[in-house]
Amino acid sequence: MWYQILPQLFILSRAASALSISPSSENPIVDLTYAKYEGVRDKAFGIDKYLGMRYAEAPLGDLRFRAPRDPTVVADIQTAHEFGPICLGSDQTPSDNMSEDCLFVNVFTPSNATSDSKLPVWLYIQGGGYASNADHDYDGSMVIRESGYNILFANFNYRVGALGFLASEKVRADGDLNVGLLDQRKLLWWVQEHISKFGGDPSHVVIHGTSAGSGSVTHHLTAYGGRDEGLFVGAAPQSKFWPPQRTVTGAEFQFDRFANDTGCSEAPDVMACLRSADLEAIVAGDTSQPLPGAPTNEPFNQFYWLPVVDGDFIRSSLYDQFERGQFVKVPVLVANTNDEASVFVTNPATADEMALFFRNYFPKLTEREVKQILQTYPLQDPLPQHEAWYPSLSAAYGDSIFLCPGYEVAKAAARHFSSDKVWNYRFNMQDPSNIQAGLGTIHAVDTDAILGPGFAGGYAESYLDVNAPIVPNTMHYYISFVRSADPNKYKHETAPLWESWGNGGDQGRRLKLETNSTFMEDIPSLQIHRCNFWRGLARQMEL
Repeated sequence: MWYQILPQLFILSRAASALSISPSSENPIVDLTYAKYEGVRDKAFGIDKYLGMRYAEAPLGDLRFRAPRDPTVVADIQTAHEFGPICLGSDQTPSDNMSEDCLFVNVFTPSNATSDSKLPVWLYIQGGGYASNADHDYDGSMVIRESGYNILFANFNYRVGALGFLASEKVRADGDLNVGLLDQRKLLWWVQEHISKFGGDPSHVVIHGTSAGSGSVTHHLTAYGGRDEGLFVGAAPQSKFWPPQRTVTGAEFQFDRFANDTGCSEAPDVMACLRSADLEAIVAGDTSQPLPGAPTNEPFNQFYWLPVVDGDFIRSSLYDQFERGQFVKVPVLVANTNDEASVFVTNPATADEMALFFRNYFPKLTEREVKQILQTYPLQDPLPQHEAWYPSLSAAYGDSIFLCPGYEVAKAAARHFSSDKVWNYRFNMQDPSNIQAGLGTIHAVDTDAILGPGFAGGYAESYLDVNAPIVPNTMHYYISFVRSADPNKYKHETAPLWESWGNGGDQGRRLKLETNSTFMEDIPSLQIHRCNFWRGLARQMEL
């Protein structure tokens, strides 16, 4: 069967990639008008890879903290044999592989594709909490091959951390807010202009993202009040990350800290100082620090630099915009894992320790609201290698940040668009090592099944043995959705029919996706109750 040759395909692809990166007259060349790029032909896989191409000008000097600009015209043929440096993020150090000059895109396409091929485009937006490029350099070779060479895959970098999401009225006056999201939007327009040269169809683009990349997908759905600019025909938000919603006013304290730590707080022109500051100074200021009033020794601020409501690209909270139907109406594939927050939370032994977590992470919550969280998530059954209140905290935080946002997107799309164009799944793959560690089905672990083990960075070893059968089913649901805006049309032969959200109203139905135990289920009433609870607290979670 398909999954029995998965390890061999993985080894073959990596070996072929290693053998194919030297310049050759057989390598393909694409003309993007502003530059010509020589890609890499992977003969073993029948795929051309164009890696590390500029899609925007280097955001340096006066372009720091500004919206991306068109790339400079270059006469010579540029090599696109290796991934470009990723964007420097919070608590990171510049290196050959990590830089402020980082706005690069990668395209994977069948070697026989031409400008007339009109292949559906799978555009992947990486995650990293808006603080880093965490899902970089993924390889689309396996999904292209498994599609029968009927799709094109692309991914890219965007600015993160302070360089991507510094916010203040000073930035608004002399720069741009949310430049990390504007980088993404620039790439979406780049796809419209250039993807046909690789064989892609600019009128058939499906955007897919993981974690903060999934949150970004929802920001593009709601961008400019949900204005449809024809940039995509489907959206696949996977493990949506909706952290506390920031306002520009609520981010001023962070700007002041950053300006102080970079040595620019007393400068006559703070923005000019920040633009001229050397990267070493930027790194010194781009660090994770506690929110005002939070203890300095508590790790509750891992997602620190965030998009802000700017009144233009982001006009209000994601909760509000989806509830009002202010989003682009396209088919959606909404995905979550069973234990989204298990690797992100602390390990509380008492209810007081759990309460402290929420007081620090959501500082606007009242004591009454913190008590309500404890009542909504009482003491649960214990998990291996964890303290008593860890399961409750993992469930509560996972619902608030990841799972309930998925429910809100699916429900809103069903209500304001079409319940027959919404598909939702709960990924519950039982990886032995994670189960033994008491972590369950961790955040974004399904990415390795979607793109293929080894093609999305590290992967659970069980995908090569006991959980190998779940890979083709998961992968082909996505391939089918990219090709046809329906996960069933080209699903794998071993995969069951994935019913849409249906006519269940706010409840809806979803697919429980698990090795040898995949079936449709109603959204549990308890989850709906808990998601309604978090929606009621959404404004209190704002910063």
